[in-house]
Amino acid sequence: MTATVPSINHLFEKTKAGETMALLVVFAILCLCCWASFYFILCIINGSRSYEWNCRLVTLVHGIVAVCITAYIGYVDGPWPFTHPGTKNTPLQISALVVSLGYFIFDMAWCVYFRTEGPVMLAHHTMSILGILLTLWLGESGIESCAVLFGSEVTNPLLQTRWFLKQTGRYETPLGNAVDVLFVLLFVVMRIFVGGTMLYCELISPRPRFFIKCGGVAMYALSWAFMVDIVRFAMRKSKSWHKQRVRKKMVEANGHDGKMD
Repeated sequence: MTATVPSINHLFEKTKAGETMALLVVFAILCLCCWASFYFILCIINGSRSYEWNCRLVTLVHGIVAVCITAYIGYVDGPWPFTHPGTKNTPLQISALVVSLGYFIFDMAWCVYFRTEGPVMLAHHTMSILGILLTLWLGESGIESCAVLFGSEVTNPLLQTRWFLKQTGRYETPLGNAVDVLFVLLFVVMRIFVGGTMLYCELISPRPRFFIKCGGVAMYALSWAFMVDIVRFAMRKSKSWHKQRVRKKMVEANGHDGKMD
């Protein structure tokens, strides 16, 4: 799937503006087909696993690919998203957005068909698709869209790892605890603090379009909706750890974890 990126860059540099949208549609459909094909291949190879198992493998791969590409865009290729929002899309930015657009369309269709996600996650997918489409249509603000994509997907591998640990009976281990702690910390730092800074830079800059700014506000509000669930999860996890420590102390003191008579 990522092998198409150099060819996309090469073609975008040589085509006229009038032909760009047609190419975007073609490559978006191609990426959608690649992600769907990858999923069906996994279903054949992992026939003993559930459909969700294979879909989450696709999600994991997309998360890693998206984070790697957008990290390169933000830290190496540039420009810096905090100082140059609203600038013209580069071929690499377009490539990253098209690859993720194909994935989000695939995953949205899968979630709707199997009815596995709630309204918050479906809203996230819908806003991601609309945001990418708007960025590609306007031909600008690709750098901040890639920054948002990086911030959204950087916690994704940990989220999928947590699910796979649960499915394999390894969640109630030190590894599972480490994944949970790292996920919560990374989410708070990237989605709330860094995301809030990115939104502030977006709002005070005169370059980004009004609709792009509205989309940024909506995505940040959605991050806070996720944050509410994460706070509840962290509280439950903290209580669970406290009970485990109390039980361990009782075992050490009495040789068992409570009254046995």
